[in-house]
Amino acid sequence: MPFRSPFPDVEIPDVSVYDFIFGDLTDDETGRTAVHDSATHADTTYGDLKARVDAFAGALAARGIKPGDVVALHCPNTAAFIIAFHGILRAGATATTINSLYTPPEIANQLRDSGALRYVTVSLLLPGAMAACTEVGLGAEHVIVLDGAEGHESMMDLLSEGAAPPDVTIDAATHLAVLPYSSGTTGKAKGVMLTHRNLVANTLQSMSVIAEEPDDVVLAVLPFFHIYGMNVIMSITLKLRAKLVTMPKFDLDEFLRLIHEQKISFLYIAPPMAVALAKHPAVDSIDTSSVRAVLSGAAPLDEALGEAVKARLGCGMLQGYGMTELSPVSHALPIDRTDISVGSVGLAVANVEFKVMDPATGEEIEAVPGGRTAPGELWVKGPGVMVGYLGNDAATRETIDDEGYLHTGDIVEVGPEGEVYVVDRLKELIKYKGYQVPPAELEAVLLTHPSIADAAVVPHPDEEAGEIPHAFVVLQEGASLTADEVMDYTAEKVAPHKKVRMVDFIPVIPKSASGKILRKDLKGKTAADLG
Repeated sequence: MPFRSPFPDVEIPDVSVYDFIFGDLTDDETGRTAVHDSATHADTTYGDLKARVDAFAGALAARGIKPGDVVALHCPNTAAFIIAFHGILRAGATATTINSLYTPPEIANQLRDSGALRYVTVSLLLPGAMAACTEVGLGAEHVIVLDGAEGHESMMDLLSEGAAPPDVTIDAATHLAVLPYSSGTTGKAKGVMLTHRNLVANTLQSMSVIAEEPDDVVLAVLPFFHIYGMNVIMSITLKLRAKLVTMPKFDLDEFLRLIHEQKISFLYIAPPMAVALAKHPAVDSIDTSSVRAVLSGAAPLDEALGEAVKARLGCGMLQGYGMTELSPVSHALPIDRTDISVGSVGLAVANVEFKVMDPATGEEIEAVPGGRTAPGELWVKGPGVMVGYLGNDAATRETIDDEGYLHTGDIVEVGPEGEVYVVDRLKELIKYKGYQVPPAELEAVLLTHPSIADAAVVPHPDEEAGEIPHAFVVLQEGASLTADEVMDYTAEKVAPHKKVRMVDFIPVIPKSASGKILRKDLKGKTAADLG
């Protein structure tokens, strides 16, 4: 019997993301501050934000962007990101958001796969962006640099035209709003097809549990290009008419300064930030009394760490669970459920049902009255489940079954209140500071080195990062390499969060009869352990 959300279903309107967030903006709300941009110190009201979104959409349409086209957005957290993102969607186009840390080859792969026709970025990221655009044949005239750069149109150029937004009609249930990239349960990054209905539904579902309020001031440091930043932090806050304070990157001193200066009341974080909040002495030097709630996501949070943050800040401590493929939230811990451990990712949000399946037998694991279930893989069903992976029907079929359940690859247990505890991963992803790192991608890079005969990459526990990529390397006969040389080699070819950070040299990689790497035989081990 599936587990069901304890919350009543929410009604999901058949509207676009733009109409959902801005369509009911009242005259009284237009003067409220929507965004404080910490990089520029500028405030943008809800009225101005809507007008700029409309103008950006009109300018894109004037340049030939039409419903169904894909526009790449490569930008840190700023007010300009919000305007461009919603402008792309308002024009009927699909936004494919690009990780700010991606290298030119990684960007080029996403551009090719998504078929993006325009590229929107900032001057800081322009060199890498242009290298990727050149590789895929996207000319400079198709690249918009929001803060301006010679030879490119800027946001000011587009907004100053005052073009009216286009008259577009979309089917919210089928029209793709965003195309973020995720590694799913394994392998290289794939385009996750999320519709307007997916995003609208999950915003409403999340609001049924996440206790953000209209008077909250929300610090947005987790990146908007990631589905957590995009559809939890940005969408919920804007829908509620609360205030977003954007940070382009995490810096602890600036993070703490903004908490104090802006009187931040709601913090969305990932576990590495929880470590800083719980342990760093600098936290004692600022007034954090404005913070009433902290929600951690992107990777599992240890109960002791969550309790330490809660005690130090004197606030509510929450945890949530989701995946890009779920738009993203399926579970969250309500702020008033102090009877449930903060080590739990919480209860199923509205409109969600889920199963726990024994990966060995394929049998459904049943609830245990008054206790916790046996561990099993979490399968989730609800209106946030993606349409599928772009151009990859096989991967879609492997992830979503005929009943509509998405197989998460995470191993969980369910407690007596229906709360979920993530205890392991069936999938092979490494979670470094909340970012997905596919081992297979790093293994492919390592095998391009002429001195490396074979390689395997597994997660290794790390207090600050959660997990780090640990490479086991087999050298070619007669070859010589140091661990630093291996790490430097991979660092040149992948985004910083994907770098190999630990290396062991061993004589052979353990594999099954079918040739599959036996990562379980390597996890938590060193060369000395393996003899």
